[in-house]
Amino acid sequence: MPPRKPLTPSDVPRPVDTPPAEALAKVKAKPVSKALAKPAAKRKPKAPRPLEPALVDEVFTRFHEANPEPKGELEHVNPYTLLVAVVLSAQATDAGVNRATRSLFAVADTPEKMLALGEDKVREAIKTIGLFRNKAKNVIALSRTLIDEHGGEVPQDRDALERLPGVGRKTANVVLNMAFAQPTIAVDTHLFRVSNRIPLAPGKNPLAVELGLEKIVPDRFRLHAHHWLILHGRYVCKARKPDCPRCLISDICRFEPKTVI
Repeated sequence: MPPRKPLTPSDVPRPVDTPPAEALAKVKAKPVSKALAKPAAKRKPKAPRPLEPALVDEVFTRFHEANPEPKGELEHVNPYTLLVAVVLSAQATDAGVNRATRSLFAVADTPEKMLALGEDKVREAIKTIGLFRNKAKNVIALSRTLIDEHGGEVPQDRDALERLPGVGRKTANVVLNMAFAQPTIAVDTHLFRVSNRIPLAPGKNPLAVELGLEKIVPDRFRLHAHHWLILHGRYVCKARKPDCPRCLISDICRFEPKTVI
């Protein structure tokens, strides 16, 4: 048999599905659709650092000079009616609660009188307030608990207050502060916003803000601190459009961008 002729590269067949290198070089890459292109991630603005102790002191000094004795806006005649008013104020405005409780407290300003009035009449009196049905049940239940466990008196202890129906930490702090002059800090939506904006004691939840403020607010301002911050958030440092031109501490506050009109 004659010797086999050696194969050359041109004699090796290419797979039918593999184009030659020359053909690949001529193929133009298709542009990626803008709709499919992944947008560049936006960097989250860096949060401003909390105020230094000297500036915290200056903030509360200015609040004190402008309003030495700030008052809560819920109308009440004693610790019991304050407790009831604060329970009713959840997810409601102070003005709305006051309209409902004026007639209620005129006839029921003690736990005993509230129980005698009964849940149906309490519900009718507060029907203009959100969640009035559940709140009426809580008012009657907490009144009964006060009589059965506390001799009809409002306890001056946070744990005991929080065991009452419808009472949480914020409500307990308001009562302890306003009725019994304890330097507690009740964190509502206004105070939470203001503390994070300035920032004084930034936190992801009300408890974190409360504990943070307790560490930094000078002792001489602790009793009224939460009222100053709540009123500031309600009337000046508003949620949608803070009124920076009217702000007493705009030169200290690190919130940006500040409003100009």
